[in-house]
Amino acid sequence: MSKKVFWIVISVLVVGGLVLAACTPETVVETVEVVVTVPGTGETIIVTATPAPPEAITFNAADSETLYDIIGAGETDTLDPAWNYENAGDQIIQNVYEQLITYNRTDATSFVPALAENWEVSEDGLTYTFYIREGVTFHDGAELTSEDVAYSFRRGLLQGGTWSPQWLYTEAFFGTGIYDIAELVDETGALDDDPEALAGADPALLTAACEAVMNAVQYDDAAGTVTFNLSQSWAPLLSTLAGSWGSILDKDWAIANGTWDGDCATWQNYYGVTSETTPLRNIMNGTGPYMFDHWTPGEETVLVANPNYWRDQQGVPFFEDGVTTGPTIDRVVIQLVNEWGTRYAMLQAGDADYNYIPRENVAQVDPLVGEWCAWDADANDFVCEIIDEDAPLSLHLGAPTTTRTDAFFVFDISNDGGNPYLGSGQLDGNGITPDFFNDIHVRRAFNYCFDWDAYIADALAGEAVQSIGYLIPGMIGYEPDGPHYFYDPEMCAAELQQAWDGQVWENGFRLQVAYNTGNVTRQTIAQILQTNFSDLDPKFQIEVIGLPWPSFLAAIRASTLPLYISGWNEDIHDPHNWAQPFLVGTYAARQVMPEEMRQEFLTLVSAGVAVTDPAERAEIYHQLTQLDYDYAPAIRLAVATNRWYQPRWMGGYYFNSIYGAQARYVMATKQ
Repeated sequence: MSKKVFWIVISVLVVGGLVLAACTPETVVETVEVVVTVPGTGETIIVTATPAPPEAITFNAADSETLYDIIGAGETDTLDPAWNYENAGDQIIQNVYEQLITYNRTDATSFVPALAENWEVSEDGLTYTFYIREGVTFHDGAELTSEDVAYSFRRGLLQGGTWSPQWLYTEAFFGTGIYDIAELVDETGALDDDPEALAGADPALLTAACEAVMNAVQYDDAAGTVTFNLSQSWAPLLSTLAGSWGSILDKDWAIANGTWDGDCATWQNYYGVTSETTPLRNIMNGTGPYMFDHWTPGEETVLVANPNYWRDQQGVPFFEDGVTTGPTIDRVVIQLVNEWGTRYAMLQAGDADYNYIPRENVAQVDPLVGEWCAWDADANDFVCEIIDEDAPLSLHLGAPTTTRTDAFFVFDISNDGGNPYLGSGQLDGNGITPDFFNDIHVRRAFNYCFDWDAYIADALAGEAVQSIGYLIPGMIGYEPDGPHYFYDPEMCAAELQQAWDGQVWENGFRLQVAYNTGNVTRQTIAQILQTNFSDLDPKFQIEVIGLPWPSFLAAIRASTLPLYISGWNEDIHDPHNWAQPFLVGTYAARQVMPEEMRQEFLTLVSAGVAVTDPAERAEIYHQLTQLDYDYAPAIRLAVATNRWYQPRWMGGYYFNSIYGAQARYVMATKQ
């Protein structure tokens, strides 16, 4: 067996404000190391491995006709693109549905036409006109029209839901700080997510809200155009349109399957569906390269190649200098396999083309790597080197990430009908009260009792840096030296002594922290807290339990978990997309953040997105970082660099930070 190992030398480059790592192969040595400068921090981390592939590995695809994507944590919640706000659903939606525009391959800030052939923007930035491509058909054979496009956005806005991604549009169309269509009926937000109350609102206000949506999104079938009219200039609009929530539906098909009928007199009857009750939860009809076959919850989702894909027929590339052919692989099977040992065996046998590999297990997988591809910031792509001709995997590493995981406190834990996660429900040493995390000393104690060094070493293979506040490194307003907590058991004890007038320190507590089964990283986070509190005093009891993804997500939305561990992958590359969900939107709602606190955050969040000068924005986000530290609404954990493994017989992979490791199946090829 031939064996070639090389040293990778790093040069630091700056691209778009991000400090990235470029590499050049040099001297032959006995290990592989990559020194990566984490974007925006100046800190470096070292990635190492010693390749030693077992002789039994065969270098070929087990099935050249089917692509097997093995996921280990986080299953699809819904397939309705107007409601889905989870990565698992995104992965399917982005391969079945399409948007007006898409990203230009690896560039997260550059866009190319998709279902829109081209577009125009008015000088004041308030009007966007898109020219809809002709000759595109949905999977059921219906032809795409500008009316379909307009309906897709109107229906999403009017369906609403603060758990959905529609806030990305309501702010642009109706004003900063408007996060749900119900707020056009009652600006206080009292009607948000309350279909019954909304249906009973003043009919004149309901009609006015619907007409505002109609005016914001207009179409002209004769001209083949769709026009968006914004309430203010909104720089992130194109980024927003490129997301899965910009997916285009066939209007007639959607209505036939139970969605809004297009009449302003009835929209309130379709408002406020949930991920489970939306009529499009488990059906799909897009224009994309793959067609939906079936979804068996808890088991698998299957997609099949679209034989009438318009790009193939019209010779339109996916991006500049990209391929114009349709899918080269006939079938995609996305399987849920929670147990790592099983996934690893599938990886060894060549039965998994893509495979969820937790950071905790990379040392086990790295010996199977025969090709190392390091991120080259100058080329905005990977530079690859074969290190062992016989090893089956290719590893892409060092690319910047736009995602991270954090631990969130729930301020008003639901106890309707009883809540097992609360124990006794009292501060008697056998539970906690529903308002346990309302005490700042409790929140600070949990921060001081978390060991970031252990987390980064054990859960992220040492390839990460501690998060400073709610922003990610490299973002406008990020402060590498900003205020942050650190592991200090003595400070943890001091805070507990002050919590709830000393009751917590005197009696102790017991609560349950859940993670979604199969997500070892989240399990590790919970176990670090469990161990550190127990080491402080055994009367501080944290029980770690695993829940299936649907149950875990439902518990988060119902605010029954005292503390939950969840991740965020940015929708658009802008600090507002971190400040809004973390401090006033999605996560603040799931945490039942006190309104006074949320309003204090909201004032600064709204100011940050309203100004265009980078220096002014940075100062506002600095203030928010300090406020986030002072209130400690969460444990801000760590930001890792990217790792992506795939068999060397797979081709077509490219990295875009917005997509992260989500598979673009149409680009995949097999040898």
